[in-house]
Amino acid sequence: MPDQTPVQIAWVTRDLGATEAALTQLMGAKKWVRMPDVHFGPDTCTHRGHPADYVAHVSLSYAGDTQLELIEPVRGDSIYTDFLDAAGPGLHHVAIEADDRDDFDARLVDAERHGASVVSRGTMPGGMSFAYLSAAGAGVPYLEIAHVPSEIRAFFDYVKQEQA
Repeated sequence: MPDQTPVQIAWVTRDLGATEAALTQLMGAKKWVRMPDVHFGPDTCTHRGHPADYVAHVSLSYAGDTQLELIEPVRGDSIYTDFLDAAGPGLHHVAIEADDRDDFDARLVDAERHGASVVSRGTMPGGMSFAYLSAAGAGVPYLEIAHVPSEIRAFFDYVKQEQA
């Protein structure tokens, strides 16, 4: 995989408000944009190789150029509930971006060839593709690879501009 600076840091929490407040103080995030009840459905998402069906509240902000993402599971089994059950709330993943859909697919193949496994993946409304890779034996619980199309990029730009 090519060298790339992570574009996002994400935490899983049981309380969005408390985590937003802590990261506002610790990292200087000024405004959080909440997306309640984001559905990861079986037609477009998988978890551990099976169709996924879970819901999470998501909150986004920025610290400089780095996106901060908070995820609060609401219902269903997911990579997020797995993490909470095993470790409690905390830092969950960092994310990097693929240039396009072909690059996204190639990065997944390359990661698996080098020993990482795809734990969860999907496509969200608006066409954003994501996959969580794990190399837990090497101390890398999750790395997210995402392809962010222009429609979603415009939303992310809006969230970033709200920090000014």
